[in-house]
Amino acid sequence: MNIVVGLGNPDSKYKGTYHNLGFEVLDVLAQKLGISFGKNKFKALVGEGVLNGEKIMLVKPQTYMNLSGESVVMLKEKYKDARLIVVVDDIDLPRGDIRYRQHGSAGTHNGLRSIVSYIGQDFERIKVGAGRDISMDLADYVLSKFDREVFQPVLEKAAKEICERLS
Repeated sequence: MNIVVGLGNPDSKYKGTYHNLGFEVLDVLAQKLGISFGKNKFKALVGEGVLNGEKIMLVKPQTYMNLSGESVVMLKEKYKDARLIVVVDDIDLPRGDIRYRQHGSAGTHNGLRSIVSYIGQDFERIKVGAGRDISMDLADYVLSKFDREVFQPVLEKAAKEICERLS
């Protein structure tokens, strides 16, 4: 089983913000795979399907970013041998860049910090570059809206990267 967790904040006011890039990538991936987010379990919206003959679970924690580990630890306890990929925004990457990491520290990302505090550093991640506007307060920036026309190809590229990693 493969579990792909996209990080974001659940309220609709956060849709389309840099901090919700993880949710946005999962939406593109779900559409590509014909998966809908219908179930609410593990403190998350969950969609299930099949990719390359193997079960895949797409997960959007509903705990808010800084508490994402609460959802992920429940998944890991139930599916101990599942492969886990977390999709997250990264202000330290140039806007639109995508980076894969097999494991590592949480860096400055509070969502990753929460997950690492619950399950450790041994999980894969796809980081989507949000860049940073140094003229803005960091919290204001990550909660600001991105240009969908500019980012749509980036979201699609990240979804493709996940599919390639899982093939």
